Amino acid sequence: MIEDFKGDEAWRMFRIISEFTEGFDKLSRIDCAVSIFGSARLPPDNEYYQKAEEISRRLAAEGFSIITGGGPGIMEAANKGAAGPDMPAGIKSIGLNISLPKEQMPNPYQNLTLEYRYFFVRKVMFVKHSMGYVCMPGGFGTLDEFFEALTLMQTMKIYPMPMVLFGTTFWQGLLDWLRGTLLANGTISEEDFDYITVTDNIDEIVTIMAEHRAWKNKMRAKSSDTGHD
Repeated sequence: MIEDFKGDEAWRMFRIISEFTEGFDKLSRIDCAVSIFGSARLPPDNEYYQKAEEISRRLAAEGFSIITGGGPGIMEAANKGAAGPDMPAGIKSIGLNISLPKEQMPNPYQNLTLEYRYFFVRKVMFVKHSMGYVCMPGGFGTLDEFFEALTLMQTMKIYPMPMVLFGTTFWQGLLDWLRGTLLANGTISEEDFDYITVTDNIDEIVTIMAEHRAWKNKMRAKSSDTGHD
């Protein structure tokens, strides 16, 4: 039994490595992408589904590829918005699908699809290949992605990137709790809130992402110039 367990662990390691390798390979050419998160349970007639589709369409029209978890609900809406025939050349509607016992049914609007067994590998792909997050109303999975990225920025493991919560009514209670409990007890700092933007304005999201892209390009050019000196 012990030897069998060791064998299972070894093969699990190889599966993990293969998921990282495939993800890095297939996403390596994605330059500017925004990840859109949200509930798998919201149907097409839901207001937030429709907003997610519009946000995605607007961002894709501005030259951003869109990354989602590949499933139904908000993920489907975001992939759908980026998959239209009138999108600029090279725009990808990316789905990072995960094997789950329920809810995860790959949506048909992905033109680049990856399959994952492990959540932690999938989260690395979101962070590594996104230059901004838009979190629509969602559940534990959405909160997991949101707080993972916040933690990495707070601890300076990744460069800051826009973290947008769309839907002030939905998210206000969480922000009130963060301030009233965590901040009040000194477990987070006031400046941590600088990472977060809460809005109901799609134009604001597009502007935030475009400005961040311009800043990244400027830093990239500066770094390149310094390297040549």
